[in-house]
Amino acid sequence: MIDKVLLSILACPACGNDVEERDGKIVCLGSACALKYPIKDGIPVMLVDEAEK
Repeated sequence: MIDKVLLSILACPACGNDVEERDGKIVCLGSACALKYPIKDGIPVMLVDEAEK
């Protein structure tokens, strides 16, 4: 689980929208983007190349 303070400062690198943790991934809340970023060893990998739709 990612710390809530960290989540509050993270933004989607593709579109700049807020993100939340869901099902072990960081999910963009932007409806047009909605990318899902992996969490590896407890660290969010906020790279567009690593994201999935």
